[in-house]
Parts: sequence; C-alpha cells; structure tokens
Amino acid sequence: MAQPPSRTLTREHIAAAALAVLEREGLAGLSMRKVATEVGVQAPSLYWHVRNKEELLDLLGDAIIADAEIPLRTGDWREQYLEYGRRYRALLLAKRDAAKVVAGRLTTGPRVLAVLEDQLDRLRGAGFADADAAMASYLLSAYVQGFVLQEQSPLSAAEAAGASRGQVSRAAGETFRALPAETHPNLVALAEHLTDPDMDTRFEFGLQRIADGLAALL
Repeated sequence: MAQPPSRTLTREHIAAAALAVLEREGLAGLSMRKVATEVGVQAPSLYWHVRNKEELLDLLGDAIIADAEIPLRTGDWREQYLEYGRRYRALLLAKRDAAKVVAGRLTTGPRVLAVLEDQLDRLRGAGFADADAAMASYLLSAYVQGFVLQEQSPLSAAEAAGASRGQVSRAAGETFRALPAETHPNLVALAEHLTDPDMDTRFEFGLQRIADGLAALL
C-alpha cells in the first residue's frame, strides 16, 4: 500500500509537473506515471491528491487558465468581450495542446472560477439577462476552443507530412480554381476567399459576428 505523500507534494506541484510534461510530450504523452516522475515520487503517491487521469486533467485545465490575462475594464462590453476572446486564443496557442485539455471540460478550480465570475459580472453589468450572460460566456469559450483545435490540426496529409499551412492552402486554391466552372461555379469564383485569409482574419471575423448577434439581444 502506498505511503502518504511527503508534505511538500501539493496539487500545485502536480499541476506544474503536468504542465511540464504536456509541453514536452503533448497530451498523448501525458500520464500519471510521467507526472509522478516529474515531481520525483512513485505514481501511487499522486493518488493522494488526484484520483485518476481525468481528475489530473481538471487540475491541469485550471493551471492553464492561471496565465490568463484579464482585459481592462475600458470601453464598452463589446470591446471587453472581443478582447477576452483574443486573449483566450493567445493563451491556448501559447501552450502545447492546451485547447485539447480544456475543450468541453467544465472545471471548477479557483482560476477558472475567477475568470467566469469576472466575465459574468461584465455581461450582467452591460444589461444582458442572466440566461443570456451565461450563454454568452459559454459561447465565447466554445468558439475559441473550437477555433484553436482546428487551427492546430493539420489541414491535410500534406501538412502532417511537413508542408506548411500556407503551402497547403495555396494548393487547395489551385485545385478549386481548376475545377469545371459549370459544375463548381462557387468554388471557382470564391477560391481566393476560401483559401487566402490567414487564421487571425478568420478568427476575428467569427468573433465579431458573435458579438453582432449578442448586441441584438440588447
């Protein structure tokens, strides 16, 4: 039977170790055993703090949010909402596989709760109904997480094999333009618009349209 862990081993130490493993090996390489090795204990010792890998992921998700930069309360609700989205995307892009860790996961760690409380306070203060404020907060997280997941996934086998995203996009554009106009008139006509915009432009377009929809509620 495992002995109680050293008093120096805390959930904060475990979270930091999990972040280190995630950065080095990605989500696929994350395991209780590797995190235990990172903090210098046997794997069973972790179970005094986290019961399984899913609980470890909850802890890791909260640790990822620890680096979130909260926007200043300047400008109107829309400016603050947009800035929240931009900063969240930057945060997820800065940490390997961070979007894979947090996507679809509702953790109740202190960092996540602090961010949610701040978002909801701003939205309710702007005049959104309670249900709409809750939905607006959820929508922002879902959009950013989903966008980053797509952003960090290979566009095709060519990118997975080493081609750049730009090369893959240009090749797709050439394919669209070469299609028979009589059967694929829209793909031919919109080839440039479908493949040329960079990810920043695509992200901003979607974020602005979400804000447009929320503005209609007010």
